[in-house]
Amino acid sequence: VSMFLNTLTPKFYVALTGTSSLISGLILIFEWWYFRKYGTSFIEQVSVSHLRPLLGGVDNSAPSAASAANGDADSSRQSVSECKVWRNPLNLFRGAEYNRYTWVTGREPLTYYDMNLSAQDHQTFFTCDTDHLRPADAIMQKAWRERNPQARISAAHEALELNECATAYILLAEEEATTIVEAEKLFKQALKAGEGCYRRSQQLQHHGAQYEAQHRRDTNVLVYIKRRLAMCARKLGRTREAVKMMRDLMKEFPLLSMFNIHENLLEALLELQAYADVQAVLAKYD
Repeated sequence: VSMFLNTLTPKFYVALTGTSSLISGLILIFEWWYFRKYGTSFIEQVSVSHLRPLLGGVDNSAPSAASAANGDADSSRQSVSECKVWRNPLNLFRGAEYNRYTWVTGREPLTYYDMNLSAQDHQTFFTCDTDHLRPADAIMQKAWRERNPQARISAAHEALELNECATAYILLAEEEATTIVEAEKLFKQALKAGEGCYRRSQQLQHHGAQYEAQHRRDTNVLVYIKRRLAMCARKLGRTREAVKMMRDLMKEFPLLSMFNIHENLLEALLELQAYADVQAVLAKYD
């Protein structure tokens, strides 16, 4: 080996550098063309789909209807980190924004893993073990597991025929509303129903484990609705109002960091160019 290396001339290293640069350039051009045509990286797709299973990667296949229950939500969530999917802090509205992207470009903006993540979140935050005792909540418990958007929307309308169901309004605001104005209107109706459920369950939360679970669910629903209303306000140009709503929500429920309200607050503060406030939020949630 040492004899071989000693016989190499500078021309060899120049040729090696030029050849590797040429190959890298061709790969880059091919990646650019593939991404423009299919909207994804060819190398990443091959490594995740083909090489990773050969190297012993975890198979994140779709959970069955049974494993999608609340009892298995934590185990399903642990496998999420194995996917190359990150939660979008913007959390765009599926009906008003993602569907508009589909209409304009003809492409699906949400991957299978994105849908899987949101389905797990919906079942974790918006359902509880006592839903079967209330007909409207029982319908919504099944609705969050539906993969067909139209089936979910139909189930939400069916639940509203039985009762003023906050989670049904949430689903319609997220998926049926085609504009942010329509979504905000539905979320305001959801807020009215959600506050009533929250007050009732708050009075009974210490009467047993079932009431405690129901109160935790009602709290999640209320926080989610208020956060989405703040995001609607921001997208409709009422940024200062959105900042106030987010700050009030973080003070009222300081422990519910899983909703990433601070990320939405940072975006709104950056839009207002309130950099000192941005620095304060970063220091608190670093």
